[in-house]
Amino acid sequence: MTDGPDREAVGTLLRHVLEVLDADVAAVYVERGLADYRPRFSPPLRVLVADGPLPIRDLARRVGVTHSAASQTVAQMARAGLVELTPGADARQRIVHLTDRARELLPVIEAEWAATTAAMRELDAELPVPLADLLHEVLAAMRRRPMRQRIADAGLPPPA
Repeated sequence: MTDGPDREAVGTLLRHVLEVLDADVAAVYVERGLADYRPRFSPPLRVLVADGPLPIRDLARRVGVTHSAASQTVAQMARAGLVELTPGADARQRIVHLTDRARELLPVIEAEWAATTAAMRELDAELPVPLADLLHEVLAAMRRRPMRQRIADAGLPPPA
């Protein structure tokens, strides 16, 4: 018996790695009294610090996630009192603004980001290739030839 997902269950393995990484980073926030702060908040928060208020669509593009994922994260951040939403140019657009609470937490969040970046460099040194480099290569390969096509080419009969 292994202590993780089956080697061939790659999707499960990727989710498991992310859960392990996120749980440890989240524990750092809990230790610092920020139990309602999630690791997934840091990329949008950092973009908003750098660029100022943005529509969710633009925030999603800058972070590199779908509009739906950004919208869900922004909703969680709003419940945690980190962002506020205001109407945009039309009724469908919402502009995301940092709150005073988010600005007050920035020193802790930025210190964690720097420490996590250093910890990832240390982890990368133990790996045959840096994790982020490998993941970018995987994404590039999937753009060149999607997994759906690879499955079909592997011999799965077409649907009836």
